[in-house]
Amino acid sequence: MGPLEIGLLYAGATLIMLFSGMPIAFALGATALGFMYMFMPHMNLEIVAETLFGELDNFTLLTIPLFIFMGAAIGKTRAAVDLYESAYRWMYKLPGSLGVANIIGCTVFAALCGSSPATCAAIGGMGIPEMRKRGYSPALATGLIAAGGTLGILIPPSITLIIYGLITEQSIGKLFLAGVIPGLLLAFFFSVYVVYRVKKDVRISALAIAEQAAATGIAAPVVVPEHFSWRERLEVLPRLLPFIVLICVIMFAMYGGLGTPSEIAGVGAFGAMFLVVALYKCYRWVDIRSIFLGTAKESCMIMMIIAMAFLFTYVMSYLRITQSAAEWLTAMELSKWAYLFWVNVLLLVLGCFLPPVAIILMVTPVIMPGIIDNGFDPIWFGIILTINMELGLITPPVGLNLFVINGIAPDISPKDIAKGVLPFIFIMIADIALLSVFPQIVMFLPNFLG
Repeated sequence: MGPLEIGLLYAGATLIMLFSGMPIAFALGATALGFMYMFMPHMNLEIVAETLFGELDNFTLLTIPLFIFMGAAIGKTRAAVDLYESAYRWMYKLPGSLGVANIIGCTVFAALCGSSPATCAAIGGMGIPEMRKRGYSPALATGLIAAGGTLGILIPPSITLIIYGLITEQSIGKLFLAGVIPGLLLAFFFSVYVVYRVKKDVRISALAIAEQAAATGIAAPVVVPEHFSWRERLEVLPRLLPFIVLICVIMFAMYGGLGTPSEIAGVGAFGAMFLVVALYKCYRWVDIRSIFLGTAKESCMIMMIIAMAFLFTYVMSYLRITQSAAEWLTAMELSKWAYLFWVNVLLLVLGCFLPPVAIILMVTPVIMPGIIDNGFDPIWFGIILTINMELGLITPPVGLNLFVINGIAPDISPKDIAKGVLPFIFIMIADIALLSVFPQIVMFLPNFLG
């Protein structure tokens, strides 16, 4: 049996295991062990533990639990509420201000925690009820939170970019720099759409109310616009500014070369914990336990996936599946843009079924040789890949953020949630096209500060 046949069998077995409902880490590990037993010398089974330990014995991997801890310290306290409230009080005069405030809240929270589900849950838990109370349609309210939550894996610090940097041996600092402008640009596009959509909904709602009033002879209710004084806007800043300072310190230390990513992640985790203790008095055991337990659960899940994915890719490499797939893609003689197009299609399809970490660890070794051979910058492609992973988080049938939203607002039907995210999916696809045509948008900061 040749590498192609073994590769197809390997892919089929992996999909069967994944769709069986087995946890992703165990599905990847079981498939790898099965193929090691059938197609590799049995002595390889004796060094599985050593292989896993050797791959995980990487100081940079410490950034993952530390940044998760930083996000948990903020997401499980009133810090997230204050971030959201501050954005809304300063943006309330803008049409669609509440929706834009939610996008800004997602952006800031993403820069603090680097986790998409955490961003989605923290901001959505407050934002969705408030938007619905103020007349936002269920589809728009849930769609913008689901899409805004995806910014957590693009705006640094990003766990997805850390893993991509480890797999491709690229500078994590440069990847973080490359993610800043595309992340802010995507947040801007989301905000523009929300303003347009809300203005359109307001006009339609006003016409419907006027028609109903004319038909019934009952005067339409007068809507009193919400107003915040300068005092009310300024009083939220003392709790917001320390976290903005924390973001700036992390960015300055990371991009100024003052420490390794792991060391800076440790500073960020300590700073976030210090702030929630000092500002929100979260020093009781029940508060500390919630933060540490949430960090432990998410960190263990991700590290187990990484460990088993390393074993999975080791088997692929040993059986020459990766090399044969790369040679096959090269032999197709696609143009560079055709190759990029089909890679994006592959990532989008996989993103509908698998989480970002699993996709990066499984697919990157196969597609990267072609990306480099076609002259694409690996740093630039890391951002394109990450936006594809964002798409997967809000694309049915198993987009993770859709399940998070459904848990936050169980009375909103999955159909309405899917309808709400559809415009944002098109915006993100258009953003990928824009960054492909103008790669300097991505590479400006890495080249300028590199």
